[in-house]
Amino acid sequence: MTDNLLTRGQLERKISQDIQSLYRNHLGHQPSKVSCQFFDTKLAIIVEDSITNAEQILVEEGKNDLAEKVRSSLDNAMQPELKRVIEGNAEVKVIDILSDATLDTGRTGIIAVLSEIPKVRNPESIPKAKV
Repeated sequence: MTDNLLTRGQLERKISQDIQSLYRNHLGHQPSKVSCQFFDTKLAIIVEDSITNAEQILVEEGKNDLAEKVRSSLDNAMQPELKRVIEGNAEVKVIDILSDATLDTGRTGIIAVLSEIPKVRNPESIPKAKV
């Protein structure tokens, strides 16, 4: 039964790759790296170089407020697709997605709150969240 399950690392890599493809296909922008890590019923995601060329141009023109509004709108618009990617791979329901981007560093941080711990081949490898 567990032979066809992915390991935690394989699942994290698969979600990372799918999120990178999502950015490329929906925003026309390829982040340099996407990292995922499960923590109990949470999934932390870091997207490196997530800022699009249009946002970079706005920042260079001193229109940081507009660039931040564009980034916030893009993050909100991407949430249903992010949810689909995570749920499709982890096979658990996503209860909430929290995200924020830093224009200065070009990073986006995303936390997905899951309904339960995903089933993986090595369940002991998912660290428990510290309370």
